Amino acid sequence: MTTPRPRFSLRAGLSSPVHDGPFDGVPAHLLGPLQSWVEKDLAILDARNAEQEGARRICVRLRIAAPSDDYAHRLFNSAGAELLDVVDSLLAYRAEARIVQPGRLQTLTDLLDEAGSAYRVNDGLDGLEERVTAAVRDAVRRTIADAAGVPAAGSAADHLATAWQAAYGRRPDPVRAYSESIKAVESAAHAVIQPRHGRATLGTMLGEIGNARAKFTVAVPTPAGKDPIAPVEAMMRTLWDGQTSRHGNQGGTVSESLDSARAGVHFAAALVQWFTSGAVARNP
Repeated sequence: MTTPRPRFSLRAGLSSPVHDGPFDGVPAHLLGPLQSWVEKDLAILDARNAEQEGARRICVRLRIAAPSDDYAHRLFNSAGAELLDVVDSLLAYRAEARIVQPGRLQTLTDLLDEAGSAYRVNDGLDGLEERVTAAVRDAVRRTIADAAGVPAAGSAADHLATAWQAAYGRRPDPVRAYSESIKAVESAAHAVIQPRHGRATLGTMLGEIGNARAKFTVAVPTPAGKDPIAPVEAMMRTLWDGQTSRHGNQGGTVSESLDSARAGVHFAAALVQWFTSGAVARNP
């Protein structure tokens, strides 16, 4: 998100600073412009299909009741969370229909940016996601790309990408985000920690580290007398022990919170990067 230009009244000392974003939901100053973007985008779809096929499908998917002759009107008059759902679904429909119009997507990107919205168009251009610091987002994206190029990492890239979307997408799913984060680490670490264990899990890998610490090395120099694998083990242990929904019990299963799921994704991203880059390795 670009840094907004301070108001003249603030620069001139005539007013005090006020909250200027990121704004959750659809604040009043974004409502009209976002509705207008949806209206124009649906008009483009209508030009392609006079039966309003795109608008009709979005209404059905979002369970929005609308007159059969004017689905689009119902959609672009949405507000609040429903309007965000409409924008998210419209982006998904565009991607499915392979409607490539970079200018329209850039207009939406600029609108959300300038309005200080807490949401942005995702990198796949098929939906909305919550904003995070660009450096953090880029680092995770690079880790996913690098992991995809390491055959020994298995499906680590796919799991990490899914975890990211489940944590930061328009409709977060903390339980899935956390579960996919663990799978990403298991995939990335398997060839290093337990290459001969066909059914290895993060739990069995922690047991392997505990039983044979001398088998592993890390790229970061370790002072004499210190355990080089301990920091890696600690992060793996934190991720493993933090999954509250893994098993059910008579006390009731506790689902992961969104905050813990997002933390889990970033723990996983660091671990996946370490294992796929060779920063953590097995001694010959």
